[in-house]
Amino acid sequence: MNNSIINATVSMNALQQRLDLLAENMANINTAGYKRKQASFQDLLTNAKQQPEAFLRDGRVSPLGYNQGWGARFIQQGPDMTQGALKQTGTSTDLALDGNALFVVAADDNGGIGYTRSGAFQLTVNGEGDTILATEAGYPVMGRVPVETPNGVVLRDGPIVVPEGVSLQISNEGVIAGVRADGSRIQLGQLSLVQPTRPDALVAVADNLFAVPSDVDTADVLTQVQAGADSGVAVRQGYIEQSNVDIVEEMTELLSVQRAYQLSARALSSADSMAGLANNMRA
Repeated sequence: MNNSIINATVSMNALQQRLDLLAENMANINTAGYKRKQASFQDLLTNAKQQPEAFLRDGRVSPLGYNQGWGARFIQQGPDMTQGALKQTGTSTDLALDGNALFVVAADDNGGIGYTRSGAFQLTVNGEGDTILATEAGYPVMGRVPVETPNGVVLRDGPIVVPEGVSLQISNEGVIAGVRADGSRIQLGQLSLVQPTRPDALVAVADNLFAVPSDVDTADVLTQVQAGADSGVAVRQGYIEQSNVDIVEEMTELLSVQRAYQLSARALSSADSMAGLANNMRA
């Protein structure tokens, strides 16, 4: 009976965590660039038991040995990087990635970097008074931007600065240009993109961003990539990538997990009732 209680309790804890993930996925079905979260589970210690020889009877075909499990536990969660559908918006600051890549954004003022698939960008003014391309939460979008130096113009990592009076024009290769009213063009830089080689190591943080844990080498998780035919990545201006959550699939799995949770709860209740009966027995 104690074994049944332990098994049911452990399984219910794991199933509850899975239910939480499913609920989060369904809540973000309309979040641009959201990647559904998937969970990994692992069996706990399994014991090999042996029944006494007295259990061996004529006609029995099953062996005396059997395995006793102790439920399953939640190991980790990771993003499902499957491509979401692209929705045309016609807005020049809306960008979508076609292929396996992530936008790079400045997550804080201390050099922290975040990554996202959501290209619902906007123009905003930073603390220095420059108009920059930023996420909906205000994080600057990073790129290779031209910087004036004594030795000439060089490309450096920094936010995408958009001068006043120009409209954005971004190519499929991520090259950013500003078009003036007279039709002349100025180069504003190129979007910085990274490709996840170990997406399971990415951690989902606030504002639809991903981050690399501090104890993990970023080079082992992400690699720099340039949009183009060689990389299989393209930038689509005027489009938004929608969430890759399939509501039918999530609802189906939700029902399955709920039934499994209900079964474990009944097993726990039955084991508790049997334990109560045994305690109340009199010789």
